Amino acid sequence: MKIQSESKTSKPKTVTIIGFGRFGQTLLRLLGSDFDIVIWTKHPHRIGKLPSANVRVAKDLREAFNSEVIFYCVPIGKFENIIKSHEPLLTAEHLIIDTLSVKMHPAQILKGLNRRLGTRSILTHPMFGPDSSKSGFKGLPLVLDKFTATAEQFRFWRKYFEFKGLNVVLMKPKQHDKLAANSQGVAHFIGRLLEDFGFNKTSIDTLGVQKLHEVMQQTCNDTWQLFNDLQVFNPYTRAMRKNLFKSSQKVIDKLLPQSAHKDLVVFGIQGGRGSFNEQALHKFLRQQRLKKFKIEYLFTTEKVLSALEDGLIDFGLFAIENARGGLVIESIQALSRHNCQIKQEIIIPIRHFLMKRKDINRDQLKRVMAHDQVFRQCESTLSKKYPGLKQTTGRGDMIDTAKAAEALSSGRIPRTTAVLGPKELAELFNLEIIDSNLQDDKINKTRFLLVKRR
Repeated sequence: MKIQSESKTSKPKTVTIIGFGRFGQTLLRLLGSDFDIVIWTKHPHRIGKLPSANVRVAKDLREAFNSEVIFYCVPIGKFENIIKSHEPLLTAEHLIIDTLSVKMHPAQILKGLNRRLGTRSILTHPMFGPDSSKSGFKGLPLVLDKFTATAEQFRFWRKYFEFKGLNVVLMKPKQHDKLAANSQGVAHFIGRLLEDFGFNKTSIDTLGVQKLHEVMQQTCNDTWQLFNDLQVFNPYTRAMRKNLFKSSQKVIDKLLPQSAHKDLVVFGIQGGRGSFNEQALHKFLRQQRLKKFKIEYLFTTEKVLSALEDGLIDFGLFAIENARGGLVIESIQALSRHNCQIKQEIIIPIRHFLMKRKDINRDQLKRVMAHDQVFRQCESTLSKKYPGLKQTTGRGDMIDTAKAAEALSSGRIPRTTAVLGPKELAELFNLEIIDSNLQDDKINKTRFLLVKRR
C-alpha cells in the first residue's frame, strides 16, 4: 500500500513503537505494512517471530530514537517517568504520538516537554483494543488532537488514519476526558463490578444478559493497571463513580417500601428490653407523643443499620458517645459501613447497677458481664470495689447488657456471672441488685442517635 505525501517530508520512513504489550501489538498490525517499524520493549525475549522484514527490535534505546515518529504504548501511570527517562534522547525533530486512554494527563507532560525541547506531539486515543479490532480497523473510532504538532504533521497522520478506515474524531483533551469518564470509564467500572460480583453465565441468559457478559469479558481482559489508571488519571471519573453510587442507591431505595408497617412506625434499637437504648427511645416517643409504634430489639448497631437499609425498620437508634466512656466504637465502625441520615440526638442520664441471680451468693460470683462501653464508664469504681470479678463483653447480640441479663436469667451463661446495667433488667429477668450507681461520673450522660434512611 502506498501512502501519498503532500511534500517530501510528510511521510516518515521509520516509526518506533515504545512498549509492546497488547496494544503495542495491535498498533503494529495497523502500521506494519506502511512503515519501517522499530520496537522498543524491556522484554524483547517475549516477542515471538516478527511478522515481516520491515519490523525489527531495537538493540538499545538510542537506536529506538533514530526514528522520526515515536508512538508511546505504555501504561498511563508510568508515562511521566518513562518520558523523563527518555528526555535526554528526545529532540525537536521528533514527533511523539501517545495512545493513552486519558488525555489531560499526557497533554500536561508533553506540553512541558515541548517548552523544554521543542518536541512536537499529537494526542490520540484509539477507542478500540486487541479484542475489538480482531476483525479489522474499519469504522473504529480514534480520538485525535493536533496539540503541538505542525499543521503538516497533523494533516499527514489524520489522513493516514482515515485511509486505514478509522473514524477520526477531533477532540480537545478536556472534552475527551469529560466524555470518556461517562462512557469508557463507566463501562470498565461496570465490568469490574460484574466480575467482583461473580456474574456467571446461566442456561437462561437473555440477549441483554449476554451483552453484559461481553462487557465484563472485554473490560476484564485488560490489566487491572489499565483499569486503575483510567479511574485515577482522568480527573472526571471520581465524580462519575460518586454519581453512579448515588444512582445505585436511588434505585435500591425505590425498591424499598415507604414504611416498614402500614399502620405503625417501626423503630430498631441497639439494645434489648430494659436497655438504655429503650429508655432513650421512650424519651423520644414521649416528646413526639407517638402512640402507634413498634420496637424491634436488634442488640447491635450493625443490625440496626442493616435493617434500616433493607427497609425492615423506619428508624434506628443506637448509642454514639458517653461523657465518661467516650465514643461507642461499635457504633462508629457500623456507621462507616452504612449510609443513613441523622434525625435527632437524644441524651439521657445513665446509672449502672450490679445484679446477679437470686440463687447465687455474692461470694460465688466470678465475673461481671456488660458492654465494653459500660466498663469504661465504671472503670475506677469497679477496680476499687470488685477487683476480683473478671470483666467480660459478649460477642454478637451478647454484646448488649440487656441480652446478657436475659441469658443469665435463662441459664445460657454461667450462674456465677453478674451483669452491670440499668436497674430495669432486675425486674424484667428476676435478678437481684447487689450494688447501685457504679458509674465513675455521677452525672453520667450518654448521647444516642436516631437515624433514618438517607
